[in-house]
Amino acid sequence: MKSSFHFLLCAQTQRPQVLRSLQRPISSAITNKPKWNSKTNVIITNPILLIMESCTTMLQLKQIQAIMTCAGLINHTFPVSRVLAFCALADAGDIQYAHLLFTRIEKPNTYMWNTMIRGYSRARAPTTGFSFFGRMVRERVEMDSRSFVFALKACEHFTSVLQGHSVHCLIWKTGFGSDLLVRNGLMHYYAEGGSVSCARMVFDESSVRDVVTWTTMIDGYAARSYSNEAMELFDEMLLSNVEPNEVTMIAVISACSNKEDVGMGKSIHEYIQKKNVNCSLNLLNALLDMYVKCGRLVAAQEIFDNMKVRDVFSWTSMVNGYAKCGDLDSAIQLFNDMPDRNVVSWNAMIAGYAQNNKPNEAVKLFHNMVELGLVPEENSLVCVLSACGQLGCLDLGQWIHHYYINGKLIQLGVILGNALIDMYAKCGSITSATELFNEMPKRNLVSWNTMIAGYAAHGHAKQALTLFNQMKSTELKPDHITFVAVLSACSHGGLVSEGREHFKSMIRDYGLDPKEEHYACMIDLLGRFGLLEEAYELINKMPMEPSESAWGALLNSCKIHGNVELAKLSAEKLLGLDPEDSGIYVLLANLCANKQRWMDVRNVRSLMKERGVKKNPGHSLIEVQGEFHEFFAADKSHPQSEEVYKVLNEMYLFSKLEGYLPKQFNELLCI
Repeated sequence: MKSSFHFLLCAQTQRPQVLRSLQRPISSAITNKPKWNSKTNVIITNPILLIMESCTTMLQLKQIQAIMTCAGLINHTFPVSRVLAFCALADAGDIQYAHLLFTRIEKPNTYMWNTMIRGYSRARAPTTGFSFFGRMVRERVEMDSRSFVFALKACEHFTSVLQGHSVHCLIWKTGFGSDLLVRNGLMHYYAEGGSVSCARMVFDESSVRDVVTWTTMIDGYAARSYSNEAMELFDEMLLSNVEPNEVTMIAVISACSNKEDVGMGKSIHEYIQKKNVNCSLNLLNALLDMYVKCGRLVAAQEIFDNMKVRDVFSWTSMVNGYAKCGDLDSAIQLFNDMPDRNVVSWNAMIAGYAQNNKPNEAVKLFHNMVELGLVPEENSLVCVLSACGQLGCLDLGQWIHHYYINGKLIQLGVILGNALIDMYAKCGSITSATELFNEMPKRNLVSWNTMIAGYAAHGHAKQALTLFNQMKSTELKPDHITFVAVLSACSHGGLVSEGREHFKSMIRDYGLDPKEEHYACMIDLLGRFGLLEEAYELINKMPMEPSESAWGALLNSCKIHGNVELAKLSAEKLLGLDPEDSGIYVLLANLCANKQRWMDVRNVRSLMKERGVKKNPGHSLIEVQGEFHEFFAADKSHPQSEEVYKVLNEMYLFSKLEGYLPKQFNELLCI
């Protein structure tokens, strides 16, 4: 007893010193209240509790708790609830410590139970949080509206809807169905889970609606790309007596972005300026993103230039906007000027290069990103795999597959799986593409389309059509892209009757009107098989103006089968569409030369000279140890060009000695 009294006496005498030591590091936090510290109506005068309100670390918390214990404050409801709130809700808290403290409280009140439910949800342990709610029900603990709101918040993390529905039922049984806070929580739960119809049902049944009610429903529609419904509801809100706030405007702008409705977006922007809505960084970023997605970079740049504060999202939006419109110089300038970059920033630039036919730059940027120690996201890998497919860079694609996916660093989803299949197919490894396709637990229409197109590109027409028939037995319906792949397979395989049937099937069975690409595939199919008149007849029956691909397919078929007159007609049409394409002149000249129509050859060459068109030199690309080397015809700019030509000459001599001299060697050495 004496020792206990001595400890208490020492603690009491040392308390002023401890308080002074605690006040110094915490004083800076008084101006910025920590997130855990929710508003309270209690007026605090006790110096220990005042310091508690500005606690920032668990070390400080334990020191304060020790003083509270010595002073006897810890036995009172309010002080212990503040300690519990910090442990459960603060970023620097400890939910396990909160749980231990909770078990020592003799009669925890409703606030404490709610704190534990909320704390475990924040700690990504919603099952434990929901178990506290279940205990409240079983032990008949008095609940308030926040008990249900926090329980629904925990339910948002579950894959099943059973828990959420059980909470909804309990809300009605306990008479909380008319509580505005609870109804808003229910709407948020259903909207977050994708059950927008259920959220709307709760909304329609609400006799009283505040700004949170309207905003939650509008945001629920916008998040699920129901942009029209979101805008209609916003119009209704303006007719009511509820004034929209900043969060409402962000949700509405998001709906405009999804819809790419720049007219509506501008009117919302004008409304914000007229009503003097608080333009926080989040709202300005939403406006910036809307203008970028609508392709209005001048308006986006104006907002960006006038922003007093910018974050990584602001910079990345502008990088993404310029990259998507093909202005890569502006995009890379912004990317280099960024004070901070995250994975999304790198991804925007990599995607810009990959989508604008600059796969080399995309791959180099990816290597730089990895060297900095950044772990790419799924979108980053999808873009890099697209670049690998363009380059035929199989080694890098395989490394990404084995290191990131097989190494369990990134989970293989449907989108990433599709990108891998596409990469393998384009890089010549159709076997790897097939194996991955067969292993995928989930496939969408893009998966099937990509695999069918891969088979078609490799000349495996029968496998492509077999896979198409398998796809038709699923719940998926083919789209325009599917039929491009199918008709392409028929063309490569010379399957004329099958191609005709599939072309007719588009309209007859699926209600799909053939587009330019489908006509081009059919013209190519007929032309390859020598049915040039039928191909020409089809091109004249096209409901739209024939494209370059259609006339190009006919011209190529004319070359194969030596039809000079129809070739001249096709070339004339093509030159009308693109008079600068040297390939058209060369192809026609070669065809005329093969038929020994030298006057026509001279006429084509004269036309090229007259129009100032020069033949683009042939080029090839090779990857050596991760570095790409590009070679052009008659080009000696490569630092190792002497060694390259030396090897070519040796190959030429060796082939001559063996009695075999391909025509390509003569052309290669004469250029």
